Amino acid sequence: MDKNSLTPAQIARRKYEEKNKEERKQANAQFSTFIPRKIYDDINAFLEQSELTKVALIMAGYEALQQQLQKKD
Repeated sequence: MDKNSLTPAQIARRKYEEKNKEERKQANAQFSTFIPRKIYDDINAFLEQSELTKVALIMAGYEALQQQLQKKD
């Protein structure tokens, strides 16, 4: 098989991705940011130990900050 030839599964996946790209973009987003490696490792260790996801961490932090800011008002 030629190194550059695509398998049927790869072709199907690319076709699906191309077809659904805009819909996924509108439905989801990500934060592209950098944090120091030490903090990153600490967060990942905490999440693994607590069996939490990064999404759960972000949502909990978001909700906690909202409550904190509402108390100030």
